[in-house]
Amino acid sequence: MKEVSTTPYLIRGIWEWCVDCGFTPYVAVKVDSATRVPMEYVRNGEIVLNVSPDATRSLKIGNDLIQFSARFNGVSHEVSVPISSVAGIFAKENGQGLVFQPGPGSNAPALVPPSGDDPGDGDKPKPPGNGDKPKPPGNGRPKLQVVK
Repeated sequence: MKEVSTTPYLIRGIWEWCVDCGFTPYVAVKVDSATRVPMEYVRNGEIVLNVSPDATRSLKIGNDLIQFSARFNGVSHEVSVPISSVAGIFAKENGQGLVFQPGPGSNAPALVPPSGDDPGDGDKPKPPGNGDKPKPPGNGRPKLQVVK
């Protein structure tokens, strides 16, 4: 029997959590020939899409595709994204979500903690000299990062 990917189930779970908490769910997508998105919004082979109920119409997060209709700069577009092209899903407001390794056969998500939080801080000693340096301020936009 073919192994079923957990990725679409995790995407649906994070999407539902975002909506329940009043957050805006965004998906980061690696664009390829199977991805149908407005190409004028693609940067460096990637696009980030707002998949909130207010931003989409007829959203379907299936086991193979994410499909919906949305307006980009006032023009309606049909969007179709293969699940294997999804690089991550996260809440716009706090950056929490999951990052995926895009591509067929990859199925290893990583948790994305909110900025500045490290879930393992209490267990590990601080590296010498790094604890006193202030972190440079971010630009306030959420970002995806792989947490190992």
